[in-house]
Amino acid sequence: MVISGVSVNTYYQGQTAARCSPTAQEAEGERLAAALREQQEERPNLSEMMKEAREQAAEREKILKLPKNSARYGDAPMMAYAKLARARSLGDVDAASGYARRQIARLRAAKRSDGENADRIQAAINQLQKAVNRAGRKKRELTQEKTSAAKQVRLEKEKRLREAKRQRHELRRRQAQRVIRESGYLREAEIDNRIQNQLAASKLELRNQMQELTTSTQVSLETAIQGYTASVGEAAVSTPEVSVQA
Repeated sequence: MVISGVSVNTYYQGQTAARCSPTAQEAEGERLAAALREQQEERPNLSEMMKEAREQAAEREKILKLPKNSARYGDAPMMAYAKLARARSLGDVDAASGYARRQIARLRAAKRSDGENADRIQAAINQLQKAVNRAGRKKRELTQEKTSAAKQVRLEKEKRLREAKRQRHELRRRQAQRVIRESGYLREAEIDNRIQNQLAASKLELRNQMQELTTSTQVSLETAIQGYTASVGEAAVSTPEVSVQA
């Protein structure tokens, strides 16, 4: 009887513990949810990313404000990309594209008058042409994002919350990709500008070396001629006279 009583009590205690403690699946679900929450907290917010990108673009645009007649041709593409990254509406994109087109026309005129920097000017024109093409792409993307946002609102009104949530996540993903890509555009222009500066410096150094070599060669040649002339003169003076008297 005692053994039976102990067994019964043990059985009821086990049943009570089983009802009170969470199952293995629930515990695993809680761990996964906690991990997802931690990952989302660590991941930068899309709005913060876009704000930071616009601030960096504005800072770049402020730094690059130069006189109209400046010969720093590589700054024009970076200014165009800064304006494009800051653009939040179709009108802003058109303004950035218009700026790039005006700079292309200005640089083409400068290329005809500044043949010494023709390569640098052409590189800047190529970057600006890319900016015009990328502005067209951004206009299409902004239009698509506007359509997606309207669809999300419609789904929420229709109480189709799961579809609305999926639409919102897809919209944020596309916006984040666009922000990252536009930041890459600006870095690309900066790298290209540095490369062009290095090439220009190398060409200038080679030109200076050629001038120094030419100058030193001319000096050496003139010195040799003068030395030869002087030696011939000395030889003529020192030649003894021959008497022809018988």
